[in-house]
Amino acid sequence: MTFQLAEGIAVLERTPVAFRALLGGLSGQWIAGNEGPDTFSPFDNLGHLIHGERTDWIPRARIILEHGEARAFVPFDRFAQAKESRGKALEQLLDEFARLRRENLAALEALNLQPQDLARRGKHPELGVVTLSELLATWAVHDLTHLHQISRVMAHQYRDAVGPWSVYLGVLKCKGHSDP
Repeated sequence: MTFQLAEGIAVLERTPVAFRALLGGLSGQWIAGNEGPDTFSPFDNLGHLIHGERTDWIPRARIILEHGEARAFVPFDRFAQAKESRGKALEQLLDEFARLRRENLAALEALNLQPQDLARRGKHPELGVVTLSELLATWAVHDLTHLHQISRVMAHQYRDAVGPWSVYLGVLKCKGHSDP
């Protein structure tokens, strides 16, 4: 499947609703569980997505459109949420993520991207040359990756409690993907 902007936006629009449906009102036990050191809990995932809304997707799209390959993206701090989310409640983060996503989708629409714009190139500090299309496709897949991660982390909280049924539960066999 090739990237289609409208299809990518359809996923991006739904992510805040999916996070709220999955996490809203849950106890701290569900929200704080993770897979070990340097891995993300559901709370951390949400903070990570908020940090990305502020510093990654639209800022990088603008760099591509304004500077092309002449200016590399600012490196992304994958763990910035540890400091930025400290002391905040889950509901506050859910609201903040929904607001930032709405603002970023409005900013994306305001760019009035044309098909030829999607082929424009920028420079990632680690990956090298990337296209705007790849950046926007990655934004949607990044959301889906973190939804997958949250489901996996939450399921693993009950990995022992399910007893022998674990043989039927593929999510419990899925290895972590959040390791640095």
